[in-house]
Amino acid sequence: MKYVYLFGDGKADGKADMKNLLGGKGANLAEMNILGIPVPPGFTLTTEVCTEYYKNDKSFPEGLDQEVNKSLSEVESIMGTTFGDADNPLLLSVRSGARQSMPGMMETVLNIGLTSNTIPGLIKKTKNPRFVYDAYRRLITMYSDVVMEKAAGIDPLEGEGIRQKLEHHLSSYKSNNNLKSDTDLVEND
Repeated sequence: MKYVYLFGDGKADGKADMKNLLGGKGANLAEMNILGIPVPPGFTLTTEVCTEYYKNDKSFPEGLDQEVNKSLSEVESIMGTTFGDADNPLLLSVRSGARQSMPGMMETVLNIGLTSNTIPGLIKKTKNPRFVYDAYRRLITMYSDVVMEKAAGIDPLEGEGIRQKLEHHLSSYKSNNNLKSDTDLVEND
């Protein structure tokens, strides 16, 4: 059974009518690639991964890691970057999906692959340290909220979630430094 479906560079393993297998987002991303709409390359883990995971006592299906690694290599090839490379890092976005749309479920985590080792390379590449550090701040916020809190089953009181706390800290910092918006922050901020 195939568990990972690649899309990118105008081609896709899946298509729009495969929503039961690829989820709505995965099927639509595949179709957009086929139609020539410029979306970044990526891959979708099928809904069967979840089914097999729970069938097998919360163990991933055999061979999944090899399929993911192969698809990641293909995305790296399309993008001309490498995940974890200090000089030319590939950054990933991860979204959850389902056969049926489920509003309010796991959100996107952007900029996966941006680390203390890859920040200097991305700064050199973009010549924009402020942009890179802002992307890193967003990664930390999303990862803390989505992975460390929501996915871990932590349900804080209203307004006490990690995202709210981090956003409050940022708002306080901006207020204390007479900054109006996030774009007013500079590299050292």
